Amino acid sequence: MHKQYTSVSPTDDVSVKTENRPQPKKYRYVRKEGSCNVVFRHVPEEWLLFVTDIFTTLVEIRWRVMFLIFALSYILSWLFFGILYWVIALVHGDIKEHTNDICVYEVRSFTAAFLFSLETQTTIGYGFRGMSENCMIAIITVTVQDVISCFIDTFVIGIVVAKMASARKRAQTVGFSNCAVINLRDGYLCLSWRVGDFRRHHLVEGTARAQIVRSKVHATGTMDVTYEDLVIQQRDIVLVTPTIIFHRIEPGSPLYKMSLVDLRKADFELVVSFTYTDDSTGMLHQTRTSYTPAEILWGQLFQEMIRVSRSHYRVDYILFNHTAKVLVPEVSAEEYEHKKQLRPSPRHSPRHSPRSSPCPSTRSQQQNHHDKRLKPPTVTV
Repeated sequence: MHKQYTSVSPTDDVSVKTENRPQPKKYRYVRKEGSCNVVFRHVPEEWLLFVTDIFTTLVEIRWRVMFLIFALSYILSWLFFGILYWVIALVHGDIKEHTNDICVYEVRSFTAAFLFSLETQTTIGYGFRGMSENCMIAIITVTVQDVISCFIDTFVIGIVVAKMASARKRAQTVGFSNCAVINLRDGYLCLSWRVGDFRRHHLVEGTARAQIVRSKVHATGTMDVTYEDLVIQQRDIVLVTPTIIFHRIEPGSPLYKMSLVDLRKADFELVVSFTYTDDSTGMLHQTRTSYTPAEILWGQLFQEMIRVSRSHYRVDYILFNHTAKVLVPEVSAEEYEHKKQLRPSPRHSPRHSPRSSPCPSTRSQQQNHHDKRLKPPTVTV
């Protein structure tokens, strides 16, 4: 095997010169499941921002917190209007004096007033307690409670439906491979990763994007985060079957001058995303993940997942994260392109002058005459 080429495994020992001082632990900018590893502190008027956009706040909170808030909204509304009915009955004298001119029938205690409020808002109507036409303030209170009850029901149903149809749940069914690979593709070094849809209802269309994220901490304690876009071939795809997205490492790429040893020493994070439209709901979703240099495998190739049968195509998702070793140069793409240019080409090989070249033999003339004959075209499948 030529020394320029090798097949590398992530567990192989590659000698890298590092300093003796301890290296600080690096944290991901974007976690593997796609969430950002960022915490905001001392946001001005944070609670006011959450209350102003209360619908989005309730959609993003956890289910148990949402159920607790909705249960408290019903219970507190029943309790509030129950107190109003009890005060109305107390002021009107329905609790102490049993007369025919009363506001609310069968409301002579706070418990009865609370039950009347619950029955009114939930439209149960047992038939024992009811409103009379003798007290206008009680009639207005019942009307206001019915309107507020409609608002609470509409808000709860809308939040639950929006939370169940959240884009985050759909994004969990579209996934990336656990690692990225670097191999040769059409004579160029390429960085590639795989994306697939695990549901039977496929996506309409999608756009892939990738960025190199670097973070640098200065001696003063300040931190700079830089982003570099990677040019992706065939960004717009229809994700019917698992697709390999690749970036050609060519001049202008952040990885153009990076070899295998440089990759093992590099400090960056490859953040990839896939924005797509679901054909079932028509909603726009996005799936994200990230790869560290340790998760970028040099000299690996994704195994083929698609098989063709008589009636359909078969996709084996067991092979979604499987890779195989291939021969790939250890040098950077820049050095590899330079060596390809220096490689002699048979078309530009020097010819012998007629004076110094010997006379061709009869056998060579027959060979040349045979080569000049027309040959049938060959097709490679």
